[in-house]
Amino acid sequence: MIRIQVNAEEHEYYSGISVGEVVRNVFGKKSNIIAGLVDGEERDFSHEVEDDCNLEPIYGNSNEGSYIIRHSCAHLLAQAVTELFPDAKPTIGPPVDNGFYYDFFMEPIGDDGLKMIEKRMNEHIRKNHSIIREEMDNNALREIFSDNKFKIQIMNEKIGNEMGSSIYRQGDFVDLCRGPHVPNTSYLRWFKLTSTSQAYWKGDRENESLVRIYGMCYSTKEELKERQKQIQEAVKRDHKKIGKEMELYMIDEMIGRGLPVWLPNGEIMKSEIEKFALETEDSYGYVRVTTPALGKRELFEASGHLPHYADGMYPPMEMDDGEYYIKAMNCPMHHRIYKNKKRSYRDLPLRIAEYGTVYRNELSGTLAGLLRVRMLSMNDAHIYCTLDQVASEVESNILMAKEYYDTFGFDNYHLRLSLWDEEKKDKYIDQPENWKSTQNYLREILDNLDMDYEEVKGEAAFYGPKIDIQFKTALGREESMATIQLDFAAKERFELSFMDETGIENGEVFVIHRAPLSTHERFAAFLLENTAGNLPTWLSPIQVQVITISEKHKQYAKEVKNLLETAGVRVKLDESDNTIGKKIRIHRKMRPAYMAIIGDEEVKTRTVSIRARDGKQRNDIPLNDFIADIFAEITNRSKSLDIV
Repeated sequence: MIRIQVNAEEHEYYSGISVGEVVRNVFGKKSNIIAGLVDGEERDFSHEVEDDCNLEPIYGNSNEGSYIIRHSCAHLLAQAVTELFPDAKPTIGPPVDNGFYYDFFMEPIGDDGLKMIEKRMNEHIRKNHSIIREEMDNNALREIFSDNKFKIQIMNEKIGNEMGSSIYRQGDFVDLCRGPHVPNTSYLRWFKLTSTSQAYWKGDRENESLVRIYGMCYSTKEELKERQKQIQEAVKRDHKKIGKEMELYMIDEMIGRGLPVWLPNGEIMKSEIEKFALETEDSYGYVRVTTPALGKRELFEASGHLPHYADGMYPPMEMDDGEYYIKAMNCPMHHRIYKNKKRSYRDLPLRIAEYGTVYRNELSGTLAGLLRVRMLSMNDAHIYCTLDQVASEVESNILMAKEYYDTFGFDNYHLRLSLWDEEKKDKYIDQPENWKSTQNYLREILDNLDMDYEEVKGEAAFYGPKIDIQFKTALGREESMATIQLDFAAKERFELSFMDETGIENGEVFVIHRAPLSTHERFAAFLLENTAGNLPTWLSPIQVQVITISEKHKQYAKEVKNLLETAGVRVKLDESDNTIGKKIRIHRKMRPAYMAIIGDEEVKTRTVSIRARDGKQRNDIPLNDFIADIFAEITNRSKSLDIV
């Protein structure tokens, strides 16, 4: 007999009992448990327990359980695709946040193809196939997947000359995998395929083009419905849809993918954000510069972006005095500005800021509205300071970011300490001691600030660790919005120094890279989705839309418009012959902060009737009172609409 601890209770069983049998014995058949943690290792229900151990249940709605369910559903997707499209070659199919995907070497498919695949997946769910793990030696594995070069490459990289690995079988389908998985396909009935996109094998555009199919899967019907509801809301809040309705920006095929063009309304929003950033940075002691859109190869070699970041930069241009690159980042030029003259300890910290535009060589298949673009504008800055000044500068930047987000009404964010991965030598500067010391330094700063944060390995910049500010999108996806990066390499690469109090040249200059408002494009996308386009009044391209009820109200409406404009309010007038209902419907898509409706009573009493974006309306507001109220709301950058 063996002893198995389950939830602090000891149970005795015969050796060889399966995890599933223990779970059913202790928790019953309807427990929403899909696997077990045996002495800390995730195991399938079929895993046989031979010795004394500790067994913890893995529930389907836990993080670990969701991962297993989605991984299993990716296999189900591959089973359906390979049956419907026999020439398709499965490559990889990992779980991701809120879902899964699988990449296939095959011809592109459309919505009809997705429906066919989903139907076939449901057929296999009803057949209730057992999902069976089989251990196989290396030769047998290579024989099974001999007609799939992608799986062979995975085996070469992951298994190598090891004795073998495992496969999972369900019906006639077999996939290379280490698991674990759910016991059978009936556990996967709460799923939905969502979309397809293009991908490249191993993310390299020089490799084969693949079809990526996305889906979502949950352990209960309620979880799936909640997610579908969230997606429906996200569709309404899609920044691409809102941007088109509000005439904020366009992306033109002839100009180029990933190169947003800001239209007049979008430029107003962009300029207001930039103005806010300028005022804020001025109050924090920043000086502003402008740098060129391109620079010489030597500059980016010195910074380390060549070769560490070469794939993200556009190819060089041959000039008569050397090779030039379009800049993908501002920092190397800011380093040269620092180096432009001798610096004293009295100059530090030196905070150099630029609302500059850079260009990244993103693959066309990865571009997504404003979230992933090739042209990026940002309120970038670099702080040059001593090690003793790093803590106060980091704290100051966290405070600055909080002030920004409070003004915009954002509160769903958290901090992440992004660390290097010592195993990935080609991704990071190879200075282990500097990595350890700077990571510990940022960790101490966050601990002293008593701020909650998570640590994530492999997310650092190539030149140093960073503090990222993470937001949740309307779809529940986590995105990095802002970053505070500690750079220990620039001082050596650019020979940065200052004269200390004793008159000795000191080379211990640390650089902090920071962009609290991310790129303007990403920030705008998040702002539009977070507010559903109902921007704070100070940001709204149209702050007041004046609407007349009939012809006889035009003269007073023009007077209202002129007085508002004199007060600095952005205002438009609709004096067309359309009905009042049609005018409201037309202008609602543009999302003006307020609609000022002018009729007989308003003309007679010199008042306005104000309609807010939420449909609330207040009548008989004295015109001068409305002008004073909206002026105060704009000037104070109020988050709330207090007039109606």
